[in-house]
Amino acid sequence: GAVPYLSAERRPSRKKNSKEDKQETLSPSEQTSAMKRLFGFEKEDISSWHRLVCLLNRPTDPASLGIFRFLFGMLMALDITQERGLSHLDYKYLDGAPVCRFPLFNFLKPLPMDWMFFVYFVMFLGAVGIMLGCFYRLACLMFISTYWYVFFLDKTTWNNHSYLYGLIGFQLTLMDANRYWSVDGLRKPRKRNAHVPLWNYTMLRTQIFIVYFIAGVKKLDADWVEGYSMKYLAHHWLFDPFKLILPVELISLMVVHGGGLILDLTAGYLLFFDATRPVAFFFVSYFHCMNSQLFSIGMFSYTMLATSPLFCYPDWPRRFFGRFPEFLQPILPFVSPAPIPSSSCVYPKPPSGSGEQQQEAHHKFRAIFTILYIMEQFFLPYSHFITQGYNNWTNGLYGYSWDMMVHSRSHQHVKITYRDGVTGEMGYLNPGVFTQSRRWKDHGDMLKQYATCLSENLPHFNISDPEIYFDIWVSINDRFQQRIFDPRVDLVKADWSPFRPNSWLMPLLVDLSPWRTKFEEIEGSLDNQTEVVFIADFPGLYLENFVSEDLGNTSVQVLEGLVNVEIVDEKKNYSLQPGEKMQIPAGAYHKVYTVSEGPSCYMYIYVNTTEAELQRNFTKLSELQEKVRNGTETEPLPPELQPLITGLDDQDSDNSVIDPVVRLFLKRQKRMQEVKKRREASMSERFQRFASKKYYSIRRGFLMTAIALRNLAVGLPPIEQLTREVAFANMKEPETETNQEERLKDEVGHGEL
Repeated sequence: GAVPYLSAERRPSRKKNSKEDKQETLSPSEQTSAMKRLFGFEKEDISSWHRLVCLLNRPTDPASLGIFRFLFGMLMALDITQERGLSHLDYKYLDGAPVCRFPLFNFLKPLPMDWMFFVYFVMFLGAVGIMLGCFYRLACLMFISTYWYVFFLDKTTWNNHSYLYGLIGFQLTLMDANRYWSVDGLRKPRKRNAHVPLWNYTMLRTQIFIVYFIAGVKKLDADWVEGYSMKYLAHHWLFDPFKLILPVELISLMVVHGGGLILDLTAGYLLFFDATRPVAFFFVSYFHCMNSQLFSIGMFSYTMLATSPLFCYPDWPRRFFGRFPEFLQPILPFVSPAPIPSSSCVYPKPPSGSGEQQQEAHHKFRAIFTILYIMEQFFLPYSHFITQGYNNWTNGLYGYSWDMMVHSRSHQHVKITYRDGVTGEMGYLNPGVFTQSRRWKDHGDMLKQYATCLSENLPHFNISDPEIYFDIWVSINDRFQQRIFDPRVDLVKADWSPFRPNSWLMPLLVDLSPWRTKFEEIEGSLDNQTEVVFIADFPGLYLENFVSEDLGNTSVQVLEGLVNVEIVDEKKNYSLQPGEKMQIPAGAYHKVYTVSEGPSCYMYIYVNTTEAELQRNFTKLSELQEKVRNGTETEPLPPELQPLITGLDDQDSDNSVIDPVVRLFLKRQKRMQEVKKRREASMSERFQRFASKKYYSIRRGFLMTAIALRNLAVGLPPIEQLTREVAFANMKEPETETNQEERLKDEVGHGEL
């Protein structure tokens, strides 16, 4: 996979009228072989170590690399204010607050808040320096040193593309990407428009190839191939055009999963070859534009779009910008001057003298480094046999595996129990207390860190020598909800090592995976108001559950194995076998014990009676409102229903005369109208809304950074002044500050059982 990415200049010779004419006019040394046309080098170029070193250090046009450097630096500068979190840094790093954090290494701690703003400021200056090619090497060091510090500081924000940014920043630090369209080129003429060695392109191209190809290999997982990993995506509006010819089930299987697999496996190859590159550009661009709308992944889609031109001929910017009007040429990249020689490259002349010998040693070292780096990047995604402590139901740390979007999880039940080690008193903690993240629920290493943090904070609340137990129920890729960690283990004292398997991890019940087809049949047989949750549990354990009074007609039915159901208040036990079911009383606790030798499987079937009644009332009110508007309702409305005609003013929100259901109906109706208005907005309105949101976010980040730098330079001002400054930075757009669509989902959505 890496060998083709040695290529840099594969443009064939100019075509003649026929093959015979071409053979007659070209000398043997000028004739281009098929391998040269395809890969950009001859077989002899890799026939010996010396030739390979010469190939990797072959002089190459710096234009494409310079354009990528500019785009990457610009996108990272934008990313720092958004996904890296500059705009809400003070909410994340709370000085003095008892916050549990999840660094890669436990000794890593965040700096005081003002100093964290300074770290981000240095990172931002580094990104801008990379973009402009200004004091380039220093700018790269400023960027990657602060970036990797922030990256290692919080595993809860790790993902593959954040890891990729750090890798590209590291690579650019070692490259000569400031040789084209850079401030350094203006300052130092010897660097301006100078050749760069081929390994600069080789490393970047191979890295992007790995991102695509390894992501495709990871998608050969059975869950992805069978269409279980991302099946919810097919309902997104982006796939509406496909719904004209395909049902949603086939869109999920063929377009989302099949298309994603094929694109990832082939994109790197298709981008490389001249004949297939236009096709690859179309599909890759379409893919990343869709991803930018499907997921909240910051600058990743745009960064991947910026990497695609790296696979073109390195001189493409000269030809592209050469088509612009002549009066723009002074501010555009070079279009005509040929690159000048550079000491970083190997030219076809015999070395002589100690200076050449030293350069030759440098060239060999760079070739060795390039090969080792590429080998390491192919190895790391499969290094989980080393970092076994990070393996859960999926392998290793998510941030370097390229297993992007291969697994989807849903959490049904999370319970944290503490026990006072002195008094024996038991109690429960709100899941997520002392932390701002929810990602710890799926990762044993983070759970161990969380338990340790809780044990350090609970003594401040008169809980001595606490023991912490977690009962976390997860479904991965539409399987049964099951425990991921042993709820009987005190994680404060539990053993964990990055190099040994996690002893308190419960196995994923993969033998029950075929039940997923049965789930679809069961769900299809239920009406819209009936919900179902599928549970699997291990022998000797039990599920303690509380059925809310809102959930009427709740029953539990056994699918496989044997269970005993204990109604806690009644102190009664009921034995159930496969196929048997029983009603569960609402407003009370019950326990479901697995008493069979193997795992038990059962399902809860319930109706949210409160919501169902609310929906029926909403339907009646909507019909009544329509009758009044079209004149078919002749009876006058009572006072509590008058707002159906007059509307609900802000002053009416506390009016006790108005029926609460009417008030809720009108608020919901108003929000739905706002959502509809947002969805039907014109392109200019959408752009204005997007730009306004980004403006206020970036504005806050820079104003808070200015306040922090001022504090570090001259000290804290009076508290009144600081309060006014922060309030000014917090100013938001005049429109509603909350996403109405999300609020609507929260209001009418289903809660956990």
